[in-house]
Amino acid sequence: MTLATEKPTTPELNFECETGNYHTFCPISCVAWLYQKIEDSFFLVIGTKTCGYFLQNAMGVMIFAEPRYAMAELEEADISAQLNDYNELKRLCDQIKRDRNPSVIVWIGTCTTEIIKMDLEGIAPKLEAELGIPIVVARANGLDYAFTQGEDTVLAAMANRCPKESEVKQESEKTERNAIQKLLNFGKKQEDTAHDEYKSHPPLVLFGSLPDPVVTNLTLELKKQGVKIDGWLPAKRYTELPVIDEGYYVAGVNPFLSRTATTLMRRRKCKLIGAPFPIGPDGTRAWIEKICSVVGVEPQGLEEREAQIWENLQDYVDLIKGKSVFFMGDNLLEISLARFLIRCGMTVDEIGIPYMDKRYQKAELDFLAQTCQEMGVKVPTIVEKPDNYNQLQRIKEIKPDLVITGMAHANPLEARGINTKWSVEFTFAQIHGFTNARDILELVTRPLRRNNNLKDLGWSKLVKEEAKV
Repeated sequence: MTLATEKPTTPELNFECETGNYHTFCPISCVAWLYQKIEDSFFLVIGTKTCGYFLQNAMGVMIFAEPRYAMAELEEADISAQLNDYNELKRLCDQIKRDRNPSVIVWIGTCTTEIIKMDLEGIAPKLEAELGIPIVVARANGLDYAFTQGEDTVLAAMANRCPKESEVKQESEKTERNAIQKLLNFGKKQEDTAHDEYKSHPPLVLFGSLPDPVVTNLTLELKKQGVKIDGWLPAKRYTELPVIDEGYYVAGVNPFLSRTATTLMRRRKCKLIGAPFPIGPDGTRAWIEKICSVVGVEPQGLEEREAQIWENLQDYVDLIKGKSVFFMGDNLLEISLARFLIRCGMTVDEIGIPYMDKRYQKAELDFLAQTCQEMGVKVPTIVEKPDNYNQLQRIKEIKPDLVITGMAHANPLEARGINTKWSVEFTFAQIHGFTNARDILELVTRPLRRNNNLKDLGWSKLVKEEAKV
């Protein structure tokens, strides 16, 4: 028995772990969005022909498009150690420098480089000194990482390359005195004009690769609160990596960046702001509120802003309210998406997720439990590294209205009359911030809207008649 004045306790989440395998998209696909985001980069994926086929098919890039990535295909002579790794990589990087002249070359290690124990980290510094181009090594193999964690390994490696304040100061001292004076004067003017917009707080850097419109949107949302962002990791150009030093505040925008967060805390002595992620109106409001509270700024007008967005989403919310969704697990966005859909009125029986860092996602997990309590629904079971066979049995038993899954299982499930949505679509869509919440629901409701349209056309009746014939 509890007193009426006591607050109800937040329900505990249920965690399970199954096979230990990653049933997920390959993490080398992070090249697809990172080479577009970092405009002066070149990505060299070191793997077999299988990796090359995967990139060509998964990314849908034409051979004539000349994207800023390439495959270093390992032949039998490479794998059997008949060729010199250093000489072969030097030859390829010489060609990249000559043809493309990037500001940075990123080596993406694959499963094969792990199996044959290729010493990429040992080769890179020597070759970097010889070529005069930074070479960043990132492990993105499917043995150790799930789909979107490829980006995590790249950003963690780049975090180590971000300049410190002392390095920037030394660089400035090398320039001419009058040039420094011009910069100081310009900076003073900028500070004078921005004095009324920003409030005084410690430096803040955000990490996570997002499309430029989303970066602008989130930057403006924080600017409205008087919070200034001192940089993004990654920046649009490698040469513009943000200054990150001891005591800086950092905040992530995606739930799969735990390694980057750890690197920033341990190597750069930064202070991580643990917040839910800015996915959905509820998550975006919570993300902004947490940042404001940590940097000492009183947030203004966020309740009204969130309410306005929810009002604009009402037509989509009406479609999914009361329906159920099952997450098989693929891109590590599952917890945030489930929390948002529960807020929309859906029920979630199970959240499959390839990898779970409970420390980095603590705020999001707490927010999920709180959302379930406020919406009066049961807390979903979170299954890390789920066994797909077992999941399919549970789906058959539960019969959810929608399954969000990797591409491997979408067609078999559809053939059994179960609505599906590819999880990879949420990775490539713009889903962060207040204004992009509608895009999430556009994806979620598409199978349901398709079914309604088919019913209107009498499709189900036609199918039954053909079956009789």
